Amino acid sequence: MMSAGKETRDNPGSESTRIRVFCVDDHPALRKGIATIINSEPDMFVIAEASNGPEAIVLFRLHQPDVTLMDLRLPGMGGVDATIAIRAEFPEARIIMLTTFEGDVEIRRALEAGVRAYMLKTTPSEDMVKIIRQVQAGKKCMPPGIAALLAEHYVDEALTNREIEVLRKIASGNRNQDIAESLNISEQTVKAHITHILEKLGASGRAEAVAIATRRGIIQL
Repeated sequence: MMSAGKETRDNPGSESTRIRVFCVDDHPALRKGIATIINSEPDMFVIAEASNGPEAIVLFRLHQPDVTLMDLRLPGMGGVDATIAIRAEFPEARIIMLTTFEGDVEIRRALEAGVRAYMLKTTPSEDMVKIIRQVQAGKKCMPPGIAALLAEHYVDEALTNREIEVLRKIASGNRNQDIAESLNISEQTVKAHITHILEKLGASGRAEAVAIATRRGIIQL
């Protein structure tokens, strides 16, 4: 469902100098909570809300907000893909990725998409508004814990697209024979992929590989 605050350009009073924040999240209660925090600040207000990626693109184009809080995992088009689409049209868009997940692969993909900050949904309200102000001022923000996580896996060898496909099949409970048939490859090739997956993830078995990949954001269950 789309909703929007009063357009600043039509109200040149005090709102003209306040930061116009756009909130994109598929949970209405969370959007309401974020709006309450932001609207209580004297220098910012929520100008619009969206619940999915396509709505986010439409409303961003309509309101061209100063700062956008974008949920990482949205139904259908995810937050990273929505960010890529928005920045293709508005390269200077200031977008903060908001999420409950700390997977280094997802963080790296979000940064490559051009987000200015990565913020956990557990971030205290005072830190949230501080980050919004910093991003509005043109700065980039990365919590120390997130930066450390990225550094930890910086030199890790990435899984190939085929290895990720195999890993998703494993996560769905498929046997090697099932995986081979669905991907039109031999069982020997599947075994080789699994060996490489375990080596790259530092996992001792299939279940641990799935757990590590899920935690890091390589796959989603």
